[in-house]
Formats: sequence, structure tokens, C-alpha cells
Amino acid sequence: MKKNLVFLVSLFVAALSVASAQSKRGLINDGVDLYKNNKYAEAEVNFKKGLEKDNQLFEGHFNLGDAYYKQGRYDEALQSFKNSLSFTEDKINQSRVYHNIGNSLLKSQKLQESIGAYKNALKLNPDDMETKYNLSYALNMLKQNQNKQQQNQDKQDQNKDQQQNQNQNQNQNDQNKDQDKQNQQQQQQQKNQISKEDAERILEALKNNEQDLQKKLRQIKGKPVVREKDW
Repeated sequence: MKKNLVFLVSLFVAALSVASAQSKRGLINDGVDLYKNNKYAEAEVNFKKGLEKDNQLFEGHFNLGDAYYKQGRYDEALQSFKNSLSFTEDKINQSRVYHNIGNSLLKSQKLQESIGAYKNALKLNPDDMETKYNLSYALNMLKQNQNKQQQNQDKQDQNKDQQQNQNQNQNQNDQNKDQDKQNQQQQQQQKNQISKEDAERILEALKNNEQDLQKKLRQIKGKPVVREKDW
């Protein structure tokens, strides 16, 4: 899937003096050798030294991006690849840059942006099969993520509906309990209360009892007191 190909430096550079070219190109070439031997941190040092001598070297920025990429430093790799675009007008080189930009974005889980980078690469080099493969891979990952997000959203909505139903059921249960409690209280109050007729009967009975009691008391008061004989 990856196309982090180190750009092989041409020995024919007309714009540089021989001595200067040997110095900075030598550093880049040494960096390429280190890169091929999986010594990415050491390769990074060489590429940076080459850029210190000439910051407009396409190969230096491009290869530095590769060294960053291999070390998992994708943001730095992305910036180096972007820097390299300013120093080449060759469509194949530009296509390789966009391919590697796509790889860096893909590693950073920026799928939409990586897809855009791969498309830019294919515009410059439509026959690049590796870029076509990576684009297909990124599109498939994006689709899977979207499906997963939709499933998660559906699950959240379902859980939300279930929670709402549970809350509604709980509220209904609470209302039923309150109603039952009120009914019990009303029944108890009704048991404790007496009807008007019962109250009148009780009052009448009490009145009659009181009259009987008064009558008996009068009878007792009307009887002569019996005194004991005084012998």
C-alpha cells in the first residue's frame, strides 16, 4: 500500500557548482543509503544537513519527509512533502509527493484529506497503480467508518428510545402507586367517617341514654334516707 519511495538523486545538476554539488548531494546520497538500511533517524540527519546547504533541494525535502514517515512522525512528514512541491515542476515528482501526502494523512486517520491527495496524484499520473490501490483502500476505510458511525448512532438512538420508554414506564408506575395510595387513604377516611344517618342515630341514642340517666338520678334523690337506729 505504501509508496514511500526515496527519490534517487540525479548526478547531473547544472545549476550547482561542482564543489557545492558534491557536498550537498553527497549528504543526500548518504542519507539515501542510510534510509535503505532502515537507519531512518541517521538518514534524517543527513537530509537536514543537505538542506542547510541548500534549502531549495526537492530531493532533500522529499527524502526528509520519507524519513519522518518511517519514524511515525506523520505531521512532520506531511510538512516536508508539502515543502518539496515548491521545488519541482515535474509531474511525476509531484505525483509521488501527493501520493506520500496521502499516505501521511491516511496514517493520521484523515481519510477525506488522504482521498483528495491520492486524486491529485492520479491527475498528474493516471497510470499509477499503487496510488489507485491506495485510493481504493482509503475509500473503503471511509465507507467502513461511516457505516460504523451510523451503527453507533442507531444504537445510541435505540438506547435513547429504550431509556425514554423506561422513564415513561417508571413515571406511569409512580403515578399508579400514587393513585393507589390516594385510593387507600380515601378508603380509610371513608371507614373512619360515619354517615349522617348514623350520626343522628348515635346522637339520639346518647340523648335517650342521658334522659334515662337523669330519670334514675331523680328517682334516687326522691327516696328517703334510711338512718340507723340510735340504741
